[in-house]
Formats: sequence, structure tokens, C-alpha cells
Amino acid sequence: MKTRSAPTKSEKSEDETKTKTLVAAEKPSKTFILPSPTSDNARLLSLPDPQSGELTRYFFCPNRGIYEFTVVAPPAHMGRSILFAPRTRETPSPSEEEEKESEPSVQGSITKKAEFLVATPVDALFFMVPLIAPSAKSGRSLFQPFDDIIDSQDDMPKHLRQVLYDDEFRGSLLARAEAICEVVEAGDEKMFRFNETKLVQELITKAERIADRGLPASLEERFVRQTLATPLMAVKREDVAASQEPSNESQESASKSEERDDSPSTVATTATPSVATPAGESTPVPQPPSEESPASDHITRLLRISTALSFMKESYLPATMASRLDEILASAESPIDFKPLNDRLKEIADLRAQALASRDMSNFSRKRGLDDEEGDIRGEKKRRKEEEEKKTKASQSQAVKNLKKVNTSGMQKMSAFFAKAAPKKQT
Repeated sequence: MKTRSAPTKSEKSEDETKTKTLVAAEKPSKTFILPSPTSDNARLLSLPDPQSGELTRYFFCPNRGIYEFTVVAPPAHMGRSILFAPRTRETPSPSEEEEKESEPSVQGSITKKAEFLVATPVDALFFMVPLIAPSAKSGRSLFQPFDDIIDSQDDMPKHLRQVLYDDEFRGSLLARAEAICEVVEAGDEKMFRFNETKLVQELITKAERIADRGLPASLEERFVRQTLATPLMAVKREDVAASQEPSNESQESASKSEERDDSPSTVATTATPSVATPAGESTPVPQPPSEESPASDHITRLLRISTALSFMKESYLPATMASRLDEILASAESPIDFKPLNDRLKEIADLRAQALASRDMSNFSRKRGLDDEEGDIRGEKKRRKEEEEKKTKASQSQAVKNLKKVNTSGMQKMSAFFAKAAPKKQT
């Protein structure tokens, strides 16, 4: 019986290296782009989303604040990957070469999914609105110290409690609480009470700052330019021809001028090409470009502010609070008047309805043409079907034709002879 000796140390190391090379792990699995510089106490936390209340990953730095992660990725139908390679210099110094020799070699890696998670700052007051704002059952809130407001929340996530009790972040947190609350001093301690009007004013200030800096190009095109664009109006060609017909006096003067001077340049300038078009049809005529006026600039700015407010309400405020803010903005107590914007949007909607109605009324001939085309297509299909039936009949033999004429009403089908026999009755 043959036995195998125990493996030596060299053989063990070779086996270990082989197994290590076979293990493949995708590293890193997610790519985060974080702000710099940050505090040593900066960390990733799971905080409740201000709008939905679900736990979401955030980046918290006591010196810089709270950051949410915005996903930047290519479209789903486009396959992309990211290559991470070690950073090297073209001409390293001798000391760097010595350090590189002493350090283990760093290998590159590839992520199968080209996706970046970019940290973008979030105002801390959005996290405090669900805590400070009174619920529907409690009614109007009372003045309370900030610590009592935190302690009254029994089901608060532990990470959010750590953020609210952080000593370095405490000053900026109280400053943001004062922006949306009424504050009174009771001795050495401040008392807070939520105020909806101050919250609306703070959001409007943010929206005005966004409008002054300018919306992103995609938002500007979709929510501002397309919203304020006036439609193309349709006019009848008969009206255009009637307006372009010259009067008798102008025709006489034109004939006299032709008699006086028959130069090619005069004929070329006076003659206008005409195109014969069917009567009764309509053609879209664009509206004359209106010069930018202070009123239009004011309406455009109001629309930018409204777009920014809608984004903040839908992204960072609960549904009940967003509906309450809509009521305040629509009331007479609103800090900003959106009436000129609403009137202009209503006027544009009426113009679009008129343009759509005129376009539908002027397309009878076009609809009839489409119906005729559909009828021609159906006739062509029917003709091809009849031709195919004739070809099949012509290819059949005389015997097959005679068999089709046989009366088979009382005969059984061939499949009946191959069916299973009925079970015999037991006697």
C-alpha cells in the first residue's frame, strides 16, 4: 500500500497562493463621493427620510452638517463599468521608490455597475419639522425646551438621537430651529414653539435664492420655458390670401411703374411667387415674438420660485405639512403673491385649447384622406387573399375536388376509431 508523505511548507504556500488567485471579489462594491475636509467623527448614519419617514443612509459630519446621497448612473440600457487603478507618478523620487518597494503592491479593481453616490448637503431643519410640528391630535404646540422636544419622541431612531445630542453640531442645530419656531427665553434656557408662517417664509427665501442663482438647464427647459410657451395659432388660407391681395390703386400704380421701367431688377423686386393651395385649409402661424418686459420677467421669476417650492415640498416635507403650506400660499396671508402667475398660466391654457380646437376643425380633409388610405389597404389585403384562394384551388387535383363534394354528414371521423373503448359494465 502506497502512502503519500505530508506536504512540505513550500507546497503549502503554493497551494495557498493558487486558492487565493481563484477567489475573485468585486471591490469596491459602491462608490461614494464625500466632501472634504471632514471631521474625525464623520460617519454614515441611517436617518428617517423627512418626507416618508423611512430609514435612509446619510453622511453626517459635525462640522459640515448632514448630506444625502444622489445616485449618478448611466441609463439602464447602456452597459458601463468603472476602473479603479492605483495613483502613480511618472517620475517618482528615490524615497518614494523605496517606500513603494517596502509596501505591498496595490492592484486595481473594476465595478460592474458604473454608479456614483454623490453626497449633497441637506438642511437640518427638514429633519426637525416632523419632530417640532404638532400632530393633528395634540393641536397647537406649547413652548418647550429643545431637549424636552427630543425626549418626548419615544420611537426616535438611535442615529437621529445621536445627531441631535452631538455637542459640536448643537449650535447650528439650534440656529436652524429658531428659523422655523417662535423663541422665548426662560432664564438661561430657550423655549421653542413651531410656527407655520416662519417655515413658509424660510422656504420662500430658499426658493428665491435658487431662482436668483438659476435652475438647472433641464428643469429650466421643462418647467419654465415649456410652461410659458404660447401655442401656434392656425388661420385659414383664404384670410391670408385676402389680406395679401393688393388694392386697385396699388395695381394701377404697379402697372404704370412697369411701363416706365422694364428693367430686370424692378421686375424681380415687384414680382412675388405664389403657390396654389386648396381653399379652406389652415396653416399654423407663429405668434409675433413678444419683447421681454418687466411683467414677463416677474412672471418667469415667480414660476422659478414656484418650481423650487414644489421640489422642496415633494422631497423634504410630509404630505400633511405640504398640503398645509399650499393652503397658506393660496390664502391672503401668503408672504408672496402668485396671482399674476396663475392668471398667466390660465391664459396660456385657454390659448392652447383654442389652438387645439382650431386644428381639429381644419383637419377634415386630412382625416378623410386617412380613411381612404385605410380602405385601400383593406381592399389590397382582400384582393391578395382571393388570389391565394384561387391558386390553392387551381393546384388541387380532381380527386380532392370530388372528395370535397361527398356528403359526410352521417359518417364518423377517423379519430373516433382510435379513441379509448368505454369501460365494460360489471355484472
